[in-house]
Amino acid sequence: MHQPKALTCSLQWIVTFTLVVAAFILVACGQTPSSGSNTISEAWFEDVISTSGVNFKHTTGFDGNYWFPEISAGGGCLLDYDGDGFLDLYLVQSGTLVPEGTENPPNQLYRNRGDWTFENMTVPAGVGDTGYGSGCGASDYDSDGDIDLYVTNLGPDVLYRNNGDGTFSDVTAEAGIANNAWGTSCTFADFDSDGHLDIFVANYVNWTPANEIECFSTTRRDYCSPKNYRAPARDVLFKNNGDGTFTDATVDAGIGWAFGNGFGIAHGDFDLDSDLDFYVSNDGAANQLWINSGDGNFTDQSMLAGCALNSDGWAEAGMGVAAADPDNDGDLDLFMCHIQEETNTFYVNENGSFIDSTAMTGLAAPSRGYTGFGMGFGDFNNDGRLDLYIANGAVKLRPEELDPDDPYAEPNHLFRGSGDGRFDEVEPRGGTAEALIATSRAASFGDLDNDGDIDILVVNKDAPPYLLRNRVGESNNWIMFRVYDADGNEAIGTILRVESGETTQYRQVQRTYSYCASNDPRVHFGLGANTKIERLTVAWMGGEEEVFGPFTAGQSYNIRRGEGSGEVPAEIPGG
Repeated sequence: MHQPKALTCSLQWIVTFTLVVAAFILVACGQTPSSGSNTISEAWFEDVISTSGVNFKHTTGFDGNYWFPEISAGGGCLLDYDGDGFLDLYLVQSGTLVPEGTENPPNQLYRNRGDWTFENMTVPAGVGDTGYGSGCGASDYDSDGDIDLYVTNLGPDVLYRNNGDGTFSDVTAEAGIANNAWGTSCTFADFDSDGHLDIFVANYVNWTPANEIECFSTTRRDYCSPKNYRAPARDVLFKNNGDGTFTDATVDAGIGWAFGNGFGIAHGDFDLDSDLDFYVSNDGAANQLWINSGDGNFTDQSMLAGCALNSDGWAEAGMGVAAADPDNDGDLDLFMCHIQEETNTFYVNENGSFIDSTAMTGLAAPSRGYTGFGMGFGDFNNDGRLDLYIANGAVKLRPEELDPDDPYAEPNHLFRGSGDGRFDEVEPRGGTAEALIATSRAASFGDLDNDGDIDILVVNKDAPPYLLRNRVGESNNWIMFRVYDADGNEAIGTILRVESGETTQYRQVQRTYSYCASNDPRVHFGLGANTKIERLTVAWMGGEEEVFGPFTAGQSYNIRRGEGSGEVPAEIPGG
């Protein structure tokens, strides 16, 4: 990992100018930036929801009044709540907004049996929250070895503590959690480096049925934009006190003055100073890059770093966001989804400054006609290169409806990565042989059957979810790691560098990316034809590096801080 450099405006302008000149040179030589016109015709996934036993159907309670919260609803999490080594499904329900006080259908928890069938455990587990739901996050906040659950709502959020016996307790009040705003995405992470996982929640718009307004498309009534309400909400940071309680540290941490229409969260060490920063994508407002001073205090450096606005200087409709290293240079880039007629945006990290490089990646043109929400990078075909899946669904009536039963429905996108930050679209669109079209929102990524490739859960608004089983990963080798600190806590934000053959890859330990989702905590690497990795280097938060390995491919391993003797750690069955 190279050393961080100062975030300076001059560096940003120098690199931007260089990229612009390079683009003109390409055109003069008869070449153009990648347009995404290259396609691969292959079905990568199969939707197996109809045979899975999951009978969840999301509902917004649409009644013809176009209540604003309806259009963005639909969240989901992957978590191993019962500790059996298989990722389970948590699906966030919405319900009815008006009249207020109407009893909503509950969120649902499905236990993974390990054979692509699932059992509804909502009632015995006690996690059937009936708020008007948005999203969820999962991690072990109390360090007892069990995965806990945070649910965001339009209105009070809920914190469920895992009791370790297959049940949960609602500890929201006793834990000191009080977020009564419109919560969307959330994350567990140790932002102040005290060994305890804090909670950050992105909040969207200060909305109630009383301040709803009427908006119209060119032909008829339609949903409004967040700009119509002029009421962005303040995000919230809860500091973990280490005793099962939290303190609202929003103001003390330096983020209390910032308001935005928050939708997506990505965390990582963006400036390479060995502490955890985070990024918030805002809908129709400048995004925020919260740089950690090292003690849990933050300053927004998004403008200085070049990732607040797009290359034209405009704030875009930020939906979901992910931090990953698809160009494989050892630092975390940013990708986020936007509304139709904008392009999705890919910010390349250049020593802590970010360059809008969307036009050079092949991701611009394919996205212009769609609205993306959930998304994630993953090596779906295990060839050693990160690919990209995007869940699409309109928020404004489309000029041409693609589904007569849902005027907001769109197909999703799948792109194969080249390993250098460029991508080619996979067809059929979305990577399934069967054409799938819905108003997709959350997308959660993980290995649901522990066969070494990444599967996908997609939550669709007012429709059943997709459960996408990976059908291409088995052709190549793979390896996975579950990473813990010295106390046995999830080492969120830690960077892993894998050396296999002549290939070096970088990944971050993370659960939170996409939109209103939580993902597999295991760090997955595709290895292509390589049957082992010679060396695993772990860059821990705080600056220490340890070396582990070698490892045999086709297995999942535990990695614990302080045990980097070079010996292979114990194998585990799943994540």
